[in-house]
Amino acid sequence: MQTTQREKELLMYLCKGFKNGEIASFLYVSENTVKKHLQNLYRKFQVTSRTQLALKYAESFRA
Repeated sequence: MQTTQREKELLMYLCKGFKNGEIASFLYVSENTVKKHLQNLYRKFQVTSRTQLALKYAESFRA
């Protein structure tokens, strides 16, 4: 799965259980930017929730 460096950073925070607002603060972007990155990641990983996204992302390390 091709992800950008920024998406990887976001995924790291997502997997640690942080909320969108917290992720936005850590990455120095707006919450809307975080939401847009999440939408792109949902599409790339073919999922519909942040839980599914975190699980699929974690699975990508086992493959």
